[in-house]
Amino acid sequence: MGEAVYIVLALALVLALLRLLAGPSLADRVVALELIASLTVGLIAANAVFADMPAALDVALVLALTGFLAAIAFSRYLERRGED
Repeated sequence: MGEAVYIVLALALVLALLRLLAGPSLADRVVALELIASLTVGLIAANAVFADMPAALDVALVLALTGFLAAIAFSRYLERRGED
């Protein structure tokens, strides 16, 4: 069961990376970057559950909060850039 979770999350990461590289707009890249951060949190959380390492959930939580704040910062940047 655990291997299937890793395979699906890894496939989603590859697809998100392709979207990040392909673009075409900056907003698409920001959304892809946020998706990559969320999938990484999912990988860390799955590893914490399957390896019985509850301390890794703290790392996943910090990464999730950092990704959220980065998404807010990027959206504010894009919003202000449109006013110029």
